[in-house]
Amino acid sequence: MNEILKEIYLAGGCFWGTEKYLSNVTGVVQTDVGYANGNTENPTYQEVCHNNTGHAETVRVIYNPKQVSLEFILTLYYDVIDPTSVNRQGADTGTQYRTGIYYVDSQDVAIIENSIQELQKKYEAPIAIEVLPLKNYYLAEEYHQKYLDKNPTGYCHIRKDKFDKAKLAKDTSLE
Repeated sequence: MNEILKEIYLAGGCFWGTEKYLSNVTGVVQTDVGYANGNTENPTYQEVCHNNTGHAETVRVIYNPKQVSLEFILTLYYDVIDPTSVNRQGADTGTQYRTGIYYVDSQDVAIIENSIQELQKKYEAPIAIEVLPLKNYYLAEEYHQKYLDKNPTGYCHIRKDKFDKAKLAKDTSLE
């Protein structure tokens, strides 16, 4: 991967909406959806949903840190999840719908932990987002990739106005 680009893996419930939302952010150069941090190799969607594989529906976010910071991406991510919900986002329930931040760069840990601490100040209930190193990630089936672009009326737990907000969001901390 090009040295200038970084990656982070975000689980936020159903990956269709989370991927669409994050793909709208200036500085995010690529997104795809897959299954992360589970106990099986190359799982299928059906296995993830029904076979207790331990995988979370996850979005791989590749971004240019000169255009958008990890802090800013996390702030936007928090805006479209219920960070106190365990194994549930919107109408979706199950361990595959848990929230998680999976990192590949250990230098990101302090940023993530500080971000979670700031987020906790806004909630009485404990933050339920798991923060772990990425153990594994398997691309989801092709029909899941860019699902809401292919199916604009498809189900999504994220309100439509949030997609517009992501398109307009600008990380001013880098100016």
